[in-house]
Amino acid sequence: MANKIVSIAWKGLLLIVVLFVLYTWLTLSWSYARGERAGYVQKLSQKGWVCKTWEGELAMVNVPGTLTEKFLFTVREDSVAKKINELLGKRVALSYEQHVGVPSSCFGDTSYFVNDVREVGENAPPPAPSPVPAPAPATK
Repeated sequence: MANKIVSIAWKGLLLIVVLFVLYTWLTLSWSYARGERAGYVQKLSQKGWVCKTWEGELAMVNVPGTLTEKFLFTVREDSVAKKINELLGKRVALSYEQHVGVPSSCFGDTSYFVNDVREVGENAPPPAPSPVPAPAPATK
C-alpha cells in the first residue's frame, strides 16, 4: 500500500514538472505582441546569479520639450547585445517581441525581448531596398 502511494506521488510530481516545462516553453515561444521602439539606449548590463540576461533601458523622446519615456527591455542573445553596445549613444530602433506570463525572472526581468537593433536618424545607413517588381508592359 505504501509503495502505491509513493508511486502515485512520484507520478504526480513528474506531471507537475512536465506541465511547468510545457507552460514555460509555450510562453517563450508564443509572442503576445511584436513591434519597434526608437530612441537612445541609456543602459545595457548583464544581470543574474545563475541565468545571465542583458537588461536595458531605452529613452524615447516623442516631442521636444516633453518628458522622456523609458522602455525597459531584455536581450537574451549575446550577438544582439553586442550590436546594441556598438550603437550606444546613437538613435536606434529596437525590434522586440512581448512574451506575457513567463513564470520566472530567470529568462529576463521584463516581458519585452529585443531580437534586433538598427540605427536610425540622419547618420544611419539607409535600409536595404525592398525588391519592387518591374511594371508590366502596356498593351494596346
